[in-house]
Amino acid sequence: MNESSTSESGGIYDFSSEDAAWILTSAFIIFTMQTGFGLLELGCVAPKNEVNIMMKNLVDIFLGGITYWLFGYALSFGRSELNTPFVALGDFALNIDNADPQKGAIYTFFVFQLSFATTATTIVSGAVAERCGFKAYCLFSLINNIVYCLPAGWVWGEHGFLSKMGAVDIAGSSVVHLTGGVTALAAVIMLGPRIGRYELGIEPLPLGKPSSCAQGLFVLWWGWLAFNSGSTYGVTNGKIDYAAKAAAMTMISSFGGGTVGLLYSFHTQNGRCSMMDVVNSVLGALVAVTAGCFLYQSWEALLVGAIGGLLVAYSVPFFDRLNIDDPVGASSVHGVCGMWGTLAVGLFAENPLPLTTTYGRSGLFRGGGWTLFFVQSLTVISIAVWSFFSTIVLLWVVNKIFPLRLEAYQEIRGADYYEHGIEDSSTEKTAKSKGRIYLEELDFLLKRTKDLKFGGNLRVTPQKSGDPKNQRKISSNNKFFRSKFRRKIVNGTDAPPIDPYGNDFNFNTPIAWIN
Repeated sequence: MNESSTSESGGIYDFSSEDAAWILTSAFIIFTMQTGFGLLELGCVAPKNEVNIMMKNLVDIFLGGITYWLFGYALSFGRSELNTPFVALGDFALNIDNADPQKGAIYTFFVFQLSFATTATTIVSGAVAERCGFKAYCLFSLINNIVYCLPAGWVWGEHGFLSKMGAVDIAGSSVVHLTGGVTALAAVIMLGPRIGRYELGIEPLPLGKPSSCAQGLFVLWWGWLAFNSGSTYGVTNGKIDYAAKAAAMTMISSFGGGTVGLLYSFHTQNGRCSMMDVVNSVLGALVAVTAGCFLYQSWEALLVGAIGGLLVAYSVPFFDRLNIDDPVGASSVHGVCGMWGTLAVGLFAENPLPLTTTYGRSGLFRGGGWTLFFVQSLTVISIAVWSFFSTIVLLWVVNKIFPLRLEAYQEIRGADYYEHGIEDSSTEKTAKSKGRIYLEELDFLLKRTKDLKFGGNLRVTPQKSGDPKNQRKISSNNKFFRSKFRRKIVNGTDAPPIDPYGNDFNFNTPIAWIN
């Protein structure tokens, strides 16, 4: 949402009361996207991690919100003579005096931008699902505004160096989605894959609740209309025309992405249709059209969305081949398609008179030359580099305070139990006592070595013939990891012992051994 699109006269707080009503209504709808993200992610994880993933989406709002109020908004849009092209330095702990004639406009803008900031953090929650510690994630959610808010100021702030160069991003393909997607990529690289994820190849794991993924998409689709149409920053002075166009182009783009995803799935799944192929292709199209949602003709929006869907379809398995385990495909949907959406403006954008969104420029295929495409390319590089390396540093600090990765036995047993004290009761596979875990998951681990990012190699093997079939052996070639399993399992502390056949475990019965 470029400030130049807010008014013919410019200025991020220059809008009427009618415009403010439009912006606030859009912000309220955008907040419902948290529900969509939660449902989508819940559908992608095992039942033993459902509560954990929803809790992460919940804390993103109030933990991320409090730091956005304290310093995030100030770093992006603060009013100060100390502002530089790289960071703003005013309005910390935002509290506008009642005598300030701009108080209504400032609070309106704050709420709208807050909805964007919480979205950027939530993108990461699905990518790190099923193996990231909850306390570590809470700390990350609290301070992740450091990563998001600087790029927001660069592109949308009046002080920002990319804004002054003429960067165009109407609703956040780069600022929100590219930032969130690259942050997710850095996080999953640091965490490593889930235990056993690639032991049998790169094929996706079964979805926990496929119907929940579709429900999440429907909510996100609804929220995206407010995301893009609301970023006209009002309805007066001709902006209603572009708000309507933004909604139409958003939908048309999603048609292209969904169609490509459907055809791709039929082709690669031997005539069957994969839920996530279609869901992620639609989302990739929505991400791609976001930067230029009212700058395209209909066929251009369709093409931008179709290419976005295609990029998702091929980049998800590409990351899997690199053993980059992203359960929801956030790195592809938001990162790769965020890049494409930002660059697409430099190719197809049309000058939207009377607004000054593109600073009077047009895209390469509109006869505008290479200037806009160059600026958009610089925007992609700047935000991607910043997001990746700042996230690495941020998570390194977090890991010094709280371990990023769950212990192996916690990951196998499920985050719901260890992080929230909740047993999964939705399926017969569920453990009914502290001494049981999923049979299928344990059997999947048998005779396979797992590379654990924060603990060495774990091997789970059957006992020698003649032993009761409910006995299993846990061994490790890592001294530190071996000692933790001896303490936690053999000595019977808080870790549930391995008993896949449903027998209650007696801590005096030595069914877990260490080599």
